[in-house]
Amino acid sequence: MLFNPDTYDPAHLDAESRRLLRATVGFFEERGKKALVERYVNRTWYDDFLAFAAKEGLFTTFMTPAADADGNPDKRWDTARNAALSEILGFYGLDYWYVWQVTVLGLGPVWQSGNGAVRERAARLLDDGHVMAFALSERSHGADIYATDMVLTPTGDGGFTATGTKYYIGNGNVAGLVSVFGRRADVEGPEGYVFFAADSRHENYHLIKNVVNKQMYVSTFELRDYPVGEQDVLHTGRAAFDAALNTVNVGKFNLCTAAIGICEHAMYEAVTHAHRRMLYGKPVTAFPHVRRELADAYVRLVAMKLFSDRAVDYFRSAGPDDRRYLLFNPMTKMKVTTEGERVVDLMWDVIAAKGFETDTYFDKAAMDIRGLPKLEGTVHVNLALILKFMPNYLFNAASFEPVPTRHDPADDEFLFRQGPARGLGAIRFHDWRAAYDRSAGVPNVARFRQQADGLCTLLLQHAPSEEQQKDLDFLLSVGQLFALVVYGHLILEQAELTGLDQVLLDEIFAVLVRDFAQYATDLHGKTATTDEQAAWALGQVLRPVADEARTAAVWEQVLSLVGAYEMRP
Repeated sequence: MLFNPDTYDPAHLDAESRRLLRATVGFFEERGKKALVERYVNRTWYDDFLAFAAKEGLFTTFMTPAADADGNPDKRWDTARNAALSEILGFYGLDYWYVWQVTVLGLGPVWQSGNGAVRERAARLLDDGHVMAFALSERSHGADIYATDMVLTPTGDGGFTATGTKYYIGNGNVAGLVSVFGRRADVEGPEGYVFFAADSRHENYHLIKNVVNKQMYVSTFELRDYPVGEQDVLHTGRAAFDAALNTVNVGKFNLCTAAIGICEHAMYEAVTHAHRRMLYGKPVTAFPHVRRELADAYVRLVAMKLFSDRAVDYFRSAGPDDRRYLLFNPMTKMKVTTEGERVVDLMWDVIAAKGFETDTYFDKAAMDIRGLPKLEGTVHVNLALILKFMPNYLFNAASFEPVPTRHDPADDEFLFRQGPARGLGAIRFHDWRAAYDRSAGVPNVARFRQQADGLCTLLLQHAPSEEQQKDLDFLLSVGQLFALVVYGHLILEQAELTGLDQVLLDEIFAVLVRDFAQYATDLHGKTATTDEQAAWALGQVLRPVADEARTAAVWEQVLSLVGAYEMRP
């Protein structure tokens, strides 16, 4: 189930994608653990990786849409292979993932634009090995695009001069193209928004500093009377606003696969260390609480992969009449990344002091996994977004053709013509109950289905009052319960498509049953919760169906990881 560099062969992808992914694995393995650790600790800029990516054509192949590929059949925007690369980069270090991730974001407004000159420039820069940046956030406002202080003043010839400061901008130190969000000085409201392309090498672009103490470069920079010609403008008015949000829809999906890669590498290290360490004359893994924590971490990690892999299919199959991906995207940004934190914490409880040692991957994982749920808004922002979909998802199913596994070498061109970023509450979904019904014979799937049906009962019989709907703290507890139903839904679909071991599936849902009970308990304790809602919450505190043989079988899967992968010294 886990990525293993020693055996990795993405046979489900085309030949050139396989070559590039294997070459990326080879780049890191050839350098070895000691070199990667030293560069991380010394915060060394990863120019060697960027040189490799340029030489192999990695970024230009994976990030150039077919429409801008000048006939190269290997170039396309393929979410399946992008997810595979994202997982690999997370496996070897979040900083390497970050330079890729920010380039994805920087290209979002470009590939959504009708400005052929900038598109051609971006494609040429990728060919030459450049990276990109996405300049949306500011120190005073964060990513609040309603309040930008990057101001464009008309020059009278159709162009502008741009003045303002951007903050927390990845790759802002070297980006060949920076997609900058600002507003016109002479136009009020949304019609004044502008997205334009800038160059970090321009004399009016002033790099201030790196704002994080990391190997990655997260810049703050200032534009001072930076010239913006008509040929540099990507979007204006409401379209600029939509481009910002739609770019996040495309780019921030990669947070989930980064979390998966980090957890996979950390798990090999943690399980191997725990099993080989002797305590009181026996391996640490002989202790029941250790087995429980490592098995729980493993099961959660498998669930993360199942959900994320299935979400890829919905991204790739999206269209104007099928926008279900807009729910699964905040789910990956919030649910999968927070599960990543939980996985690392469970392993850290087992390996204890070992998790602080500088020559391990684990201490980097323990630090970096924290950032992923916070790199796009916060958990709370994404939960609030997820709640918009809840009524239609639970109660108003629509009919869709089944979405197959999407590993075909196709260009996901719809992601760059998503249209207006509104109307989320009107999006319809297929019936979530069908996937649960097909797996009703799995004991803990059936137990969790009771809780999911219980959530529907709560919303129908004891719906949040008008006052409660204004209480975000209360609603977020409801959001966590709803998120679990969605999470289980896609896990079941992917398990069915891949023929997942039913024993492992049962154990995954044993975890979800416990989690649902935990969030129900949290709702019970809220000050705003009514007596009827509190009574409902207590009724959802169910225990998973226990099965010693199942637990033992899953533990054997965990033990199979011992020594299965150890990075070269």
